[in-house]
Amino acid sequence: MSQEPTLRDILDHAPKRLRFGTSGVRGKVEELTDVEVYCLTRGILEYFQTRGRLTCPGHEGEVAIPLAGDLRPSTERILQAVAKGIADAGLAVDHCGRIPTPALTYYALQRREASFVVTGSHIPADRNGIKPNRCDGEVLKSDEPGIVEAVQRFREQEYGRPAAESPFGPDGMLKPETRPQLPPVDEAAAEVYRRRYREVFAVDALSGWRALFFEYSAVGRDLIPQILRAAGAEVVCAGRSDHFVPLDTEAISDAHLQMLGDLAGRQDRHIDVILSTDGDSDRPLVVAVDGDELHFIPGDLLGAIVAEFLGADAVAVPISANPVLEEWLGAHGIRVRRTRIGSPYVIEAMQELLADGCRRVMAWEANGGFLLGCDVEFGGGVLKALPTRDATLPLLCVLAAAKRHEGGLLGLLEAFPPCYGKSDLIDDFPQAESRRIVEYFTPEDARIKELRFEENGIALFDAEGNRIGFWPQGSPEARSWAAKKRLLESVFRPEDGFAPVVKLNVLDGVRCYFANGEIAHVRPSGNAPQLRIYAFADMRDRAREIAALAVAEPDGLLRRLARRVAAA
Repeated sequence: MSQEPTLRDILDHAPKRLRFGTSGVRGKVEELTDVEVYCLTRGILEYFQTRGRLTCPGHEGEVAIPLAGDLRPSTERILQAVAKGIADAGLAVDHCGRIPTPALTYYALQRREASFVVTGSHIPADRNGIKPNRCDGEVLKSDEPGIVEAVQRFREQEYGRPAAESPFGPDGMLKPETRPQLPPVDEAAAEVYRRRYREVFAVDALSGWRALFFEYSAVGRDLIPQILRAAGAEVVCAGRSDHFVPLDTEAISDAHLQMLGDLAGRQDRHIDVILSTDGDSDRPLVVAVDGDELHFIPGDLLGAIVAEFLGADAVAVPISANPVLEEWLGAHGIRVRRTRIGSPYVIEAMQELLADGCRRVMAWEANGGFLLGCDVEFGGGVLKALPTRDATLPLLCVLAAAKRHEGGLLGLLEAFPPCYGKSDLIDDFPQAESRRIVEYFTPEDARIKELRFEENGIALFDAEGNRIGFWPQGSPEARSWAAKKRLLESVFRPEDGFAPVVKLNVLDGVRCYFANGEIAHVRPSGNAPQLRIYAFADMRDRAREIAALAVAEPDGLLRRLARRVAAA
């Protein structure tokens, strides 16, 4: 008697297991089939349950998992698959609608419950993602192995289920009769987020500001302007799109600025500042308007302004952030810890700083997404911790800080030592080539994160900047790394204006320091097939030139580096 076919037997495609990046799980929409999303949800919930991270002490009443998403066309379908996973785990769904990722996370933290957000952030619409949160905050890197193991158990179970009994069809999607309808939207999450800021920012905190909020397809395009208005700002909204538009707030081009300037110029009255966020509204965009000139405020400097405004005593920032932060923040008595790129790493660093006795601990990423590691007294109240990227807090704080600064927004920006940053990327860059670059420049000794090329050898340092060794000139290690240094210098050539390489940092990617003070940092995306350049120089035009040289086609610096490494 023949065995009944399983779901795996009838699939019309080869399923692809979903993988974690630096901020949740992301993939192409066709890879995010309902069955994969369902198994991911069930595995995560089981892991949270076994580790005591589904609900935290103090939770009361029924467990209803908060769930929200962004405005991508694929989000509704993926939300339904997550909702089925939650329901089949015996839990209720608290459908919070289309709200910013930090709004959903903050709401779930106050409820002491785990949560899920369906979002691909700023990446193109043909991709999406799922960001799970524990009851006490983001999933950390230490959680991922246990989650992967639990998810795999559910994959084996679902793909091995008899096809006739499976809720999924050959395409991996829920059958029409098994697809759930999402519950009505619960507005409580949006209101809790509004109240977070209303309680600490006075009704006139931003009075005098006339801001243009660029709506496009940012999920916070309704909620965030409401919060800004409640703090006294006059906000004009423009540029709403019915289609999803990917906007990376870390890679704003001249064309983006021209478009924003045109929007501002079409308004009846003068605009002081242009504001927006990325797709899931956890990364801010701030552009100062000075007459006919627009000045983009980089996220890494924006974060420093916010931290000083809030009275931080210690901060965590990724290695990709502007190198002047130590000098500027140190002058304000703020301790700085550098980390790998991604919110899990800065969160872990914030936890370490708190354990070390720091009292007002904060963090941000180079994109400006701001994390508050602990409750802080502010504005006559208490601003509660929100250890996940947030765009709204930096938007509020930078305008409030500029209001009390004699030089306004530009004065805040001009207070930093002259070091200008520019990032850019190549999309659809083969991930195997990106990994090969990183692996080539990864020392065998995992403790080594920085190599400084000195006259008589190479000095070695760990992630905290402690000297841990030295390779004398002529040693096998020094000869090997001298060859790698020469390879870099054959890419970053003198004819393109580059000085010799004097230092390499490999904490996350390959960060090249040149003798003239310039920096070129090459790093693959953790979530998408992208290779990114972070360029720094003491002249704005030079930073832009380095970034442009890096992504130029067909023979820019990044392509050239990949070829040289492959041939080495």
